[in-house]
Amino acid sequence: MRGTVRLALLLLLWLAGPGQAEPLKIAVISDLNGSYGSTDYGAAVTGGVAAIIARRPDLVISTGDMVAGQRGSPKLTEGELAAMWASFHAAVSDPLAQAGLPLLVTPGNHDASAYPGFEAERVAFAAAWSGRVPDLTAIDIKDWPFRSAVSLRGVLLVGMDATRSGPLAEADMDWLRRILADEGPRHDSVVLYGHLPLMPISQGREGDVLADPALFDLAKAAGVDLWLSGHQHAFYSGTAGGILFVAQGALGNGPRKLIGQGETSPQTVTWIEIGDDGTVTVSAYPAPDFEEALPHDHLPPSLGSGPFKLARQFAGAD
Repeated sequence: MRGTVRLALLLLLWLAGPGQAEPLKIAVISDLNGSYGSTDYGAAVTGGVAAIIARRPDLVISTGDMVAGQRGSPKLTEGELAAMWASFHAAVSDPLAQAGLPLLVTPGNHDASAYPGFEAERVAFAAAWSGRVPDLTAIDIKDWPFRSAVSLRGVLLVGMDATRSGPLAEADMDWLRRILADEGPRHDSVVLYGHLPLMPISQGREGDVLADPALFDLAKAAGVDLWLSGHQHAFYSGTAGGILFVAQGALGNGPRKLIGQGETSPQTVTWIEIGDDGTVTVSAYPAPDFEEALPHDHLPPSLGSGPFKLARQFAGAD
């Protein structure tokens, strides 16, 4: 009798065919900060974190501007910087850690600007994350949290230090070139993430971009699949040069309008799934409840012009 049952189970498994692996699920957040020096986080931030925990992604990525630094005058004090990071950890990092969700970060201009005069903020940023390296397979984390490369389920995740307009520093480009050359071929998919985008996304931020053809060419040649950014405070998902670019909506202050659009982009959490065949799907869940994805037609069919023009690729809601 036992043998008959076992044979029946084996037959069912054979008829069902090989199992399909679950996609890698990534939640992306960005631009959570309030006004200069603020230690308060709004309902969209706390609600977004709660929604992420409820959905149980494999990984959370922040594309920067987690605290409200970069005040020109008077400069924020060491105590003010420490207080802001303590508040961020209490509102975001600690709840995610308690839920067992790893968090990757990249610096934003309000976290650790690379412009002269904000060296103390970069020191504070490094201190805030020195004991919070996520438990993922490390490829190169010696410069964490400014730049890092880790691996998760066949996906290479590379964080860039992109806090000021224009091309990356030569040392950053050399590092990125080496990581992509050495590790890209060993992985099924490659994800880049940094604060400033390659191309403009929103009104009023047209000049706050990397706009670097050499970086674009490097990413294309290396087979980068997905490029995540923040800073522009407006959600868009589109392709250029075979790469899917996803700009995040702001969870904090100052949501903006997409270029050429009249409606302000909502506060959103981005949800990304990467299949074992490399297929990437993107959805965005808006505040306040983060329950229903934005519809397909929320985004314009294309955005921008020239070599950086994006063609919409977005799952959205049916």
